Amino acid sequence: MTVTRRIERSGYGRTVLGTLPTAVEAVDLRPVAGHHPVEQSAPAEIDASLVDACGDEPGWLCEWVFEGTDNDTLAQLVDWFVGRPLMILIILSVAWAARRIARRAADRAVHQIVVRDRSAGLRQFERLGIEPPSILADNEQDLDRAARAEARAKSISAVLGSGISVTIWTVALFMVVDQLGIQLGPLIASAGIAGIALGFGAQTLVKDCISGLFILLEDQYGIGDVVDLGEATGVVEEIALRTSVLRSVDGTVWHVPNGEIVRVGNMSQLWSVALIDVDVAYDVDIELAESVILEAANQLVAEPEWAPDIVDDPTLLGVERLGADGVTIRMIVKCSPGTQWSLQRKLRQRVKTALDARGIEIPFPQRTLWIRNDRTEPGGD
Repeated sequence: MTVTRRIERSGYGRTVLGTLPTAVEAVDLRPVAGHHPVEQSAPAEIDASLVDACGDEPGWLCEWVFEGTDNDTLAQLVDWFVGRPLMILIILSVAWAARRIARRAADRAVHQIVVRDRSAGLRQFERLGIEPPSILADNEQDLDRAARAEARAKSISAVLGSGISVTIWTVALFMVVDQLGIQLGPLIASAGIAGIALGFGAQTLVKDCISGLFILLEDQYGIGDVVDLGEATGVVEEIALRTSVLRSVDGTVWHVPNGEIVRVGNMSQLWSVALIDVDVAYDVDIELAESVILEAANQLVAEPEWAPDIVDDPTLLGVERLGADGVTIRMIVKCSPGTQWSLQRKLRQRVKTALDARGIEIPFPQRTLWIRNDRTEPGGD
């Protein structure tokens, strides 16, 4: 007995059907009780000329030209010089639009997560006629935090935007290559092998990038902060996904791979402390010396030049150390980030002037030389 087997092949909006005789054993083709046979449309003949002109998967433009002109050469020329370039243009246009939309959505999402908008809460209290709590009121510290969060959001958005762009354009490139008739299977396999080899050789690069991403997410430091990264200390000028760029006080620019950073000391986040140690002699009245030091500091921080940078009043911690040459008294002043070094220098100057005016001696190492002459003068006893 001979039956026909149905072959189906799909193209662009066209289904090609064919029949193939096959010898099989006799089977019972009578309908089963309770089941109704499904009606099928009659199979169509294979259009071999269309396959020869436009390939196994013909484009809609090639198929349309071939059906209209029945000319293989014209259909192929239209497909290569009009149809494929048009599809490539459409792919690139869609990729460009998708990249713009995805990056804008990522920027908006990052800003909503990182930058806290307090203005919405203030507007809600104003609508209800209720005075907003003090936590929502803007002050200098909150403004500094908002500016820092804005810079951090921009850095994270730039990193995410780069990843989104690479992903979208890579997919678009594969689609363009497919339109040119190049088989993607061997290309993807070769790319996979190359990726494995590159992964073994670029472990340090991957480590640097992952560490840089966590530095941004955890807000360990930002541009403008003064940080200590171990071998390098200075002002952060740039934070990239792979490296951090610092400039030290002597002008040296340090490029530190993020994967090599073991610990971070941020000396200018939110607020800083100006710390000075003052030595006085053992015979000096300690309470008098402390009052003179604290008075000099209070006068300095009250001046208009320094008042905007002072976060809290000077605090005298007391005797820090009993040294070999004198007694060390410690004092701290909480100030704005980055101003602690200049404030420390000015405090030392004012404290020295105040102690000299009160006759309080600052000890310093002294050395006494004893000269002995054991030689006997000629003719002496």
